[in-house]
Amino acid sequence: MPRPVRLIFALHNHQPIGNFENVFEQAYQDSYLPFLGVFEQYDGLKIALHTSGSLMEWLDDRHPEYIDRVAKLVQMGRVEIIGGPFYEPILAMLPSRDRIGQIQKYRKWLENRLGGTVRGMWMPERVWEQSFVRDLAEADMEYTILDDCHFKNACLDEEQLSRHYLNEDDGRTMSVFPGSERLRYLLPFGRIDELRHFFAEYAERHENAVLVHGDDGEKFGTWPDTYRHVYGERWLHNFFDMLRDNADWLITTTPSEVIDALPPLGKIYLPDGSYREMTEWVMPAERQNELEDLQYDMAHDHRLPKIKKYLCGGYWRNFKVRYPETDEMYSRMMAVSLRLKKAMDDGHKGKTIDAAQDALYRGQCNCSYWHGAFGGVYLPHLRNAVYHQFIKADNLLDETLGRNDTWLEADVRDFNFDGHKEVRIANNELFAWFSPHQGGTMYELDVREICHNLGATLARRKEAYHRLVIGNNHGQYDDACASIHNRVVFKQEGLNERVQYDQYARKCFVDMFYDCDVPFEAVRHGRQRLHSTLHCSEYQAMLYHTDSHIQLVMKTEGQVYDARIKLQKTITMTPNSPVLRVAYHLSDMPRDYRLHFATELNFAGLPGGAGDRYFFDGDRRSLGHLGSSLNLKHRKHIGLSDEWLGVDVSLDILSPADFYAFPVETVSQSEGGFELVQQSVALQPHWIITPDKHGCWSTEMTLTLDTSRAKSRHRPHILDDTGIVNDTRINANDLRIDTLEPALPEAHLSRETEPEPIL
Repeated sequence: MPRPVRLIFALHNHQPIGNFENVFEQAYQDSYLPFLGVFEQYDGLKIALHTSGSLMEWLDDRHPEYIDRVAKLVQMGRVEIIGGPFYEPILAMLPSRDRIGQIQKYRKWLENRLGGTVRGMWMPERVWEQSFVRDLAEADMEYTILDDCHFKNACLDEEQLSRHYLNEDDGRTMSVFPGSERLRYLLPFGRIDELRHFFAEYAERHENAVLVHGDDGEKFGTWPDTYRHVYGERWLHNFFDMLRDNADWLITTTPSEVIDALPPLGKIYLPDGSYREMTEWVMPAERQNELEDLQYDMAHDHRLPKIKKYLCGGYWRNFKVRYPETDEMYSRMMAVSLRLKKAMDDGHKGKTIDAAQDALYRGQCNCSYWHGAFGGVYLPHLRNAVYHQFIKADNLLDETLGRNDTWLEADVRDFNFDGHKEVRIANNELFAWFSPHQGGTMYELDVREICHNLGATLARRKEAYHRLVIGNNHGQYDDACASIHNRVVFKQEGLNERVQYDQYARKCFVDMFYDCDVPFEAVRHGRQRLHSTLHCSEYQAMLYHTDSHIQLVMKTEGQVYDARIKLQKTITMTPNSPVLRVAYHLSDMPRDYRLHFATELNFAGLPGGAGDRYFFDGDRRSLGHLGSSLNLKHRKHIGLSDEWLGVDVSLDILSPADFYAFPVETVSQSEGGFELVQQSVALQPHWIITPDKHGCWSTEMTLTLDTSRAKSRHRPHILDDTGIVNDTRINANDLRIDTLEPALPEAHLSRETEPEPIL
């Protein structure tokens, strides 16, 4: 008989804020419920269980009997509940106050609902920074589980990872357990005899050894093909049989029992990092491919195991650089967090403040802030849910502060911490953010009635796995149950022909000059030739603010074709109005010039392929669903309707324009395989310009966000209190269309107050 070894079998169950109801239910039926049913049959076994707060709230609402069964196992001492931040945020993106607040709030919830004492926490995505210790200790957390690669990056060898270590920061300490990467791949994909041999061999090499498995519970039934393998082929029964039959030396235990029974192996300070795969996903696509090629080339080189110890991947926070759209979510979160802090510091409290804090915490859920083997940032419904919570929190804070329905304000500061000032103009209907230094584009547009950011777009960019897509469109993989990291599956035909990359961020009021005869297909696929850099140039900005309106005036000049011209665009907002008025003025153009000018607007969260989401003309006639491609001539009006959200987006132009309209679609990776995802609807009014005798050209447009359909439902929030999308379609009354006033022309800029320069 081998000498004793302790096994901590820790499961992490999670569904993100904003995931679909049917996904929650399917994961419950395929993983959480059957796993519990099998585990209950083995009286002598123990596990540690972490369930994220977003999932736990759903379970308590939809399946409280499941929670009751878990609580009974907690009282029996068979399950130790692991806590953590309530809504599964990456701690590296939170200020300390929100880290501590989320952990303490969830600990209280768990202890009240399940009983027992929560002593440790799950580290979301095992993203670790040494400075976390002081906050975790402040929140009374005694331990956490990380991956063994954290310890190896601290120069420990495999043989030194047989137990937990003590970590310290600012005089505060906590225990850290190394989770075995080998076990992550063996459970549930390894043979039972292989697992028994692994445990026995490990026990022989170490005295008082502790092995830790800490990984997703969804791989026990929800991951592709695992339900058949784990339950249909009785892998889990066989695994638990093996644990029970070898219980005299293979002892299942919990983290708290280990801490109470065994001293730490020593003190260790861990470098910032995450599990190995995460540190690779954060790297630029080219670097990921270089690393993969290097490992492939050296697969049979005896030096590779030694070299791998010194290979270091990327740093999680750089997801905010790799995907600027995630940085926009992060920056929006920080603005809400600071605003909430100020309100609480000023003495505001009560149910509305508590609800605003809950909305902030829900919006911090990590899944849409990064991308790897899961859809992550590429899933629009997750991004939409994050913004929904932030806009909801702002609405609740306005309610707390007693703001009326006729206010209008502008704010100029470095919202996204990039060293440049951005501009926010807002009223009770809309929030709009602009980047003068990035082409004068509008990068966020919040429709407050429905808590929806129409600017939550995503550009098409290169991913390391695209070379698999381009080189193979048949999805060949082993028929045996495999980890999601080893699968190549295509969810649609022809994806190899749909991989495209954008030349610019998919925002609103992106200013471009094309060839006069540019093919529509070139524009639609992002392959058009651009004859200027104005779309990414720095614009000088001036802000005019009166009681009746705000005007943001942005100017630039640059080379267009072979001439240097000036461009000015003016954005006007008035109180209590869901309308933005936009005026364009081009000057200094040679009189004999013909230019092809376009400005692009991208609208997110309005998916295609549904009959109740469609383009419409000035007579409310449908022009096709929002996944259609349109090449329209000589129009003064186009609209986009989403009846489910309850919003109409209308663009009216003073002088006729031609319109390009098309979906922006990405080819991305998820646990189910490679898939095509619509990220936004791009709308481009464009003109062949002939300047007047002064070398000038002007136009005006009005962008209206009509939510009267949503208001008629008396449903200001599309998500329920758990943050889960309610996918029930609702028939509504016909949408009322108001007569639009003409936009304020550029020549009528207000001079009632001194302009505020934005540098």
